[in-house]
Order: sequence, then structure tokens, then C-alpha cells
Amino acid sequence: QLQLEESGGGLVQPGGSLRLSCAASGVFREINVMAWYRQAPGSQRELVAGIDSVGSTNYADSVKGRFAISRDDARNTVYLSMNSLKPEDTDVYTCYAEEVDGPIERYDWWGQGTQVTVSS
Repeated sequence: QLQLEESGGGLVQPGGSLRLSCAASGVFREINVMAWYRQAPGSQRELVAGIDSVGSTNYADSVKGRFAISRDDARNTVYLSMNSLKPEDTDVYTCYAEEVDGPIERYDWWGQGTQVTVSS
């Protein structure tokens, strides 16, 4: 099984920066997509940023130009650099990984989530 462990959340002032990390461990075949989602209480989970195995990225409109996703496949780790943070970025950020096993099998894995709070 694949496990995802997030780190890097915390409290930051508006305009500040944080860097989230998510490391995959355990027994798995190959990771295709890695991504970050966020979900505020009472809201639906939304995709913040994703990156695939060839480095193609996509972002939510609300974070474009402020957040950057990257991955280190040697460490099975995905990062989310968050700059110019706003109070509305306050959320639980959860890491996601898509494991692939051959041409057909796909498995979704989720981390436990890390709290990001933007407040003065």
C-alpha cells in the first residue's frame, strides 16, 4: 500500500509564504498524478494544483501566479509553494496520488491533510 505524509502547514500572516511537502512511501508500482486539494468546512473539496509524471501542471484559477507545484520523483515527493497567501486560502490541504499498475489499473491515495491558516 501507498502512504502519503504531508508536512509544512501552519499559521502565516496575509502576504506570507508556506511550502507544503507530501512524501509517498510504502509499496507501490508507479505514481502518475500527484496533487493538492483543499476543503473548507461545509465546502466541497477543490483541486488546488496537480502535476503528472511528465511535469505537466494545472492550477485552480484562484491560485494561479501565487502557488507552484513541483515533484521530486527520486524522493517520491510533491511540493506546493504558496506565496502571497490570503485569508481565503485558509483550508485543510490534502495530498493526492494516483498509482498506476499497468495500462488499466488505477488507484487513488489520499493523505491525512495539513491545516493552513492565513490570519493576522
